Amino acid sequence: MQMILKIIFFMIIFSNSALAQSEFQSLVQSQASSIIKPSVKTAPNVIDVIQEFDSKISNNFLLAWQQKKLWYRRNDNSIFFVKGHTNSQYFIFDLVSNKNLGLVEKNTLKQIKPNSGVRKLIGSALVTSQLNSHLIKNRISSLESISRNPKAIHLNPLRAALSKESNKNLKIQMLRLERLLTVKYEINETIRKSAILSFANDLSLDVRATLNPILNTTIEVSQFPPDPGTYAEIIDIENFYKLNRSQAYEMIVSKGWADKDISEEMKRSALIENIKNGEVSGIKIKNLNTEEFRELAYSRLVSSGLAPKDVSETEIQKAIDNTYFYKKYIEKSPSIILSTKQTLDKIQNKVHISRAIDLFLDGLSLASIFFLAAIGLAITFGVMGVINMAHGEFIMMGAYTGYLVQQYVPNYTASIILALPVAFAVTFIAGILMERLIIRHLYHRPLETLLATFGVSIALQQLAKNIFGTQARPLTSPDWLGGSMIINDVISISWIRVAIFCLSLLFFAMLWFTLNKTRLGLETRAVTQNPKMAASMGINPDKINMLTFGLGSGIAGIAGVAIGLFAKVTSELGSDYIVQSFMTVVVGGVGNIWGTLAGASLIGFLQKSIEWFNPSNTLAAQTFMIVFIIIFIQFRPRGIIALKGRAAGD
Repeated sequence: MQMILKIIFFMIIFSNSALAQSEFQSLVQSQASSIIKPSVKTAPNVIDVIQEFDSKISNNFLLAWQQKKLWYRRNDNSIFFVKGHTNSQYFIFDLVSNKNLGLVEKNTLKQIKPNSGVRKLIGSALVTSQLNSHLIKNRISSLESISRNPKAIHLNPLRAALSKESNKNLKIQMLRLERLLTVKYEINETIRKSAILSFANDLSLDVRATLNPILNTTIEVSQFPPDPGTYAEIIDIENFYKLNRSQAYEMIVSKGWADKDISEEMKRSALIENIKNGEVSGIKIKNLNTEEFRELAYSRLVSSGLAPKDVSETEIQKAIDNTYFYKKYIEKSPSIILSTKQTLDKIQNKVHISRAIDLFLDGLSLASIFFLAAIGLAITFGVMGVINMAHGEFIMMGAYTGYLVQQYVPNYTASIILALPVAFAVTFIAGILMERLIIRHLYHRPLETLLATFGVSIALQQLAKNIFGTQARPLTSPDWLGGSMIINDVISISWIRVAIFCLSLLFFAMLWFTLNKTRLGLETRAVTQNPKMAASMGINPDKINMLTFGLGSGIAGIAGVAIGLFAKVTSELGSDYIVQSFMTVVVGGVGNIWGTLAGASLIGFLQKSIEWFNPSNTLAAQTFMIVFIIIFIQFRPRGIIALKGRAAGD
């Protein structure tokens, strides 16, 4: 019994398939003349008829038609697929089953070549048909195509597909696209208005690009006040930047309501054209060298009907005063115009707020970078009073250490995690060596310290060039740090900057804990306040200075790894941050990590605020920032948060 049922089932399927094949073949043949020689006028009807058939079959046919893969037999206009050929014959295939129908002579077939207009119509039809595809990739592709080139014909198919869509995320995208198309193409005013108002919280550029054209206007002129039903706004010529006095009068002249204003050039041409016997209207040419005689001669020409009447300034002003100039909206519906204005006003207010937030985040990001770069210097300069011009090179050493670690650890996440302690260790040791070999011999000699550390910085730069060359080296961030955290079309911040901000907070907390809650911090603060008294209490100032300098250098190395993730790793990397680091420490107040945090925040936010007014010129922003800091130090020489101690000179 089961075997009989299976046989019946397959017979039904086969018969249905054969019937579908026959029906579609008959349908195509009934439209053969319009398919073979299509036009933009006839093609839409043919496409509609074909799309009423099974979507898979019709889509395959339309795609082949668009791609010029259809051929017809000359004697009976039968249409086939052609796939392959011999020297004199083509292989033809059935339109539905794709069955090989054998070989035919080449001269019996001719290729169907629709023009570009027809191909565009077919493409639009395929796009809308794919909205109902069972494959989600086809539906996504269709949405993307409609988004790139939206048309009125897409609206109804999109609404139909929206009611059937089962994928939640795709349905959200469909709904948003449907609302955008509704704004542009919907006839029903109520539905269109609702769609416009629904975008009040959407800051996307495509929304503003869709709404702004609704408020497009033309400048009109009338001798009577505009009809309120036209939804027009009267223009004050004196305060309207798009229409000056001269242009306004030209509009009046074009309507035939006033005489054309005669320019000096036109007057001169009229005088030249009417020279007869060495004079113009009875005035000799030699007397026309004054404006008085030229005006007299021209007035005589006007009286004789030989030149157009000149218009006085009083007449021009009178004509303008007696005329109404107004902006007339292209959109006919006042309700739609008001709704669009309300929506765009709300969007614009949110854009301003978002820009302020984005500026704040940019300033916060830059402040965290400055803090991370300066915190090590805050220890060496602020606590020890050592002017370390090689601090930037310790940052550079940390960045190159991160690069070397990545050469041996290909996993970017693991390499960055490993690079942080390795960079700390390398620069910590380098700092101790520098302190033991150079710095400790130059305490209380700031000029010699400055010159010595400056020489070290040059030497380290040259050493880096000799080892790594002058070409920038890549320090690649992990994939999870790629891209940006996008809140909306205005607010975004890269994940690398977020990570640096978090790292800055972490090091701030660790350093604060070290200086305030550990024995090393206690001894460091004691040496800072009074080294002789600290020594009398059993503290070794020499050891503390060594460890403190090493700690500051180690933190600079960690900063180098972080900065290297978004900056170019070169031998000059450190020199780009040494000036900002010193400014951060000085402005914030030497010897205090809270002061360093305050200084970094002030400089970071100040620089971004200045750049906001002139985003294309960062050098100008830095210049203005330095000027501000110089002025600031004049009034507060010890910085925002000042401490007493050896670093302060007390």
